[in-house]
Amino acid sequence: MNIASLTDARALITLASFITFIGIIWWTYVSHKPADFNQAAMLPFADGDVGQPASEPAREEVRHG
Repeated sequence: MNIASLTDARALITLASFITFIGIIWWTYVSHKPADFNQAAMLPFADGDVGQPASEPAREEVRHG
């Protein structure tokens, strides 16, 4: 195997990695709606179940023991 083909393989792997990186960035920031990020940002502050609307009161947990 000569050096030129090894260099070409490294260049192709680098290019494929860069394109994959750009694709991940695009998928993260461009393809999702800002509302999805806003909803996810509020999850730590949510009371009750995640799928439960805010207007319904949260069910009390049953204590075992």
